[in-house]
This record gives sequence, structure tokens and C-alpha cells, in this order.
Amino acid sequence: MSDVTFQSDAADLIRIESTSNKHRFYRCAIWPGLFGDVSLVREWGRIGEPGRMRLDAQPDTLAARGKMQDPVRRKERKGYRRIA
Repeated sequence: MSDVTFQSDAADLIRIESTSNKHRFYRCAIWPGLFGDVSLVREWGRIGEPGRMRLDAQPDTLAARGKMQDPVRRKERKGYRRIA
């Protein structure tokens, strides 16, 4: 497991396995809401295709960053790697 600190409000990951034809992306970001809240946005799918998106409302940025850590670490354990 990587020792990642989430100072950024976004994480972009990819997983490419040519032998099994897997070309996947996963993106987590924190978007500000209209009423002082924030949304944790998760998008995933095949590279080059439109992905699926899920928005989860959070009370503040700190809570959203906390919720962002688990799925990103889970993806990294599955072989996804961070991109710039």
C-alpha cells in the first residue's frame, strides 16, 4: 500500500493490461457545491470511452478528502497507477 497524503482535490489513475485487453481509468475529484457543501465525484470506465460518474454530497472538503482515500487506495492495490 502506498503512503499517500491527499493534499490535492483530485486523483487520476489508470490501469493498462494489454494481455487481457484492459484499459481502464478512475478519477476522483472534489467539486464545490452551490450552498457551501462539496461533492465527491468519482468517474470510471474504459480509456477513450465516456465513463460512468457518481456524485456523493459531503458536508465539507475535509470529509470529502477522507472519503476519497479509501477508493483510491483500493484501486492502487488492484494495479491502478497515478498519472499527472
